[in-house]
Amino acid sequence: MRVNLDWLRDWVELGDVERVAADLTASGLEVDSLEPLTAVDRNIVVAEVQSVERHPNADKLSVCVVDDGAGRHRVVCGAPNVAPGIKAPFARVGAKLPNGKAIGPAELRGVQSNGMLCSAKELELSDDVAGLLLLDADAPKGASVAEYLRLDDAVLEINVTPNRGDCFSVIGIARELAARRSARLAPPMAPPVAATIDATFPVSLGPGGGCPRLAARVLRGLAPSARTPLWIRERLRRAGLRPLQPIVDVTNYVMLELGQPLHAYDFTKLDGRIEARLARAGEKLTLLDGRDVELTGDMLVIADARGPVGLAGVMGGQATAVSASTDSVLLESAFFAPAAIVGRPRRLGLHTDAS
Repeated sequence: MRVNLDWLRDWVELGDVERVAADLTASGLEVDSLEPLTAVDRNIVVAEVQSVERHPNADKLSVCVVDDGAGRHRVVCGAPNVAPGIKAPFARVGAKLPNGKAIGPAELRGVQSNGMLCSAKELELSDDVAGLLLLDADAPKGASVAEYLRLDDAVLEINVTPNRGDCFSVIGIARELAARRSARLAPPMAPPVAATIDATFPVSLGPGGGCPRLAARVLRGLAPSARTPLWIRERLRRAGLRPLQPIVDVTNYVMLELGQPLHAYDFTKLDGRIEARLARAGEKLTLLDGRDVELTGDMLVIADARGPVGLAGVMGGQATAVSASTDSVLLESAFFAPAAIVGRPRRLGLHTDAS
């Protein structure tokens, strides 16, 4: 598993970076690597795009005015998602990109350009080439992108053995460090949230003991147009997960931090109830990745009144998946007995973070 040090610092005082790896190794965990993040020049800063006009001599280029907190600059940009009001990384004249390219004044198709708006790939933060790296609306203009994104960080690659399930999370690794050092582990930071709606949904447990605990909560009024905060997306990326959309990103974040897998169903696509039970003869399920699987009687599933909607502890089903238009979900949290899960994903050729 991949754990970044900045995330660990939320839970425990780290001190010397090299000591972190040494302490984890001494406690019985195998640290495969400790890799610092890509260094980003301090002259690459947060900037706001003030205006965008079509380039007079190139259909695929735009002429932008950007404000970097110290002044306004005219920049030629080819990103498809550039628009007035967005905030993005801006490499000032004199800055260097991670690949060593120096940014200077340039004339692009007859228009002077002073600086460069940057994508995540150009900053070597990801392979995303779809457009500019969009920063949150509250990102302070002129702030160093390295500081804003907390890029003074490193990622631990840890080989956690199956018998150390308590360490398959950020808090698990932090707990191990705290115990090793007789240090304080920070308490959970999220207080309980009181219900504001009366909606409930029946849940039940089938025989066999494969799922001793199943809990669910209805969430309504979600904003389909919302974007996952950049700090969450960055932590997911450093952990090796690709940010997708807010509902999925939040469930993945909780799983990585606390070690508790969650699953969100589109509430409007469920029928009647959900139950943890063994699959029945002839039942099939189309998984989130589009694969069709034939279920056998030793496979634990989550089912509604129509049939299976997820392979318990492994992957949800496509029929009840959240989408870009989802505004209400049923959030599921469960404990599945390891004996009810082990071997089933491998038999189906599946490997997921949840399993």
